[in-house]
Amino acid sequence: MSDLLNKKCVPCEGGVLPFDVSEIHKYQKKVDGWDVSKNDNEIFYLKKKIEFKNFLESQTFINKVAEISESEGHHPDISFGWGYAEIKITTHAIEGLSENDFILAAKIDQLINV
Repeated sequence: MSDLLNKKCVPCEGGVLPFDVSEIHKYQKKVDGWDVSKNDNEIFYLKKKIEFKNFLESQTFINKVAEISESEGHHPDISFGWGYAEIKITTHAIEGLSENDFILAAKIDQLINV
């Protein structure tokens, strides 16, 4: 994971191919506990649900994720409530996964593993 932590998300305006399944599996080994799923349009995304003791812990965590996302210029879909947060990451511009998604996932993992 440390190699991803040292990287920065690069702007993606499209024009590049999303990772294929073998690249996804290679990178998935570098992050902790992220599931790979497909949406209704067959677009791959990373997903992780994190549990907390209460609403305030969930909100505090999400605020930290927002700060990281802003600094990386890469923004996940987030839902949260009492005792949980769920994060979905994909690169919308290429309709799939890229290295940026795994960089962001690794940096989010670092918040959890502190």
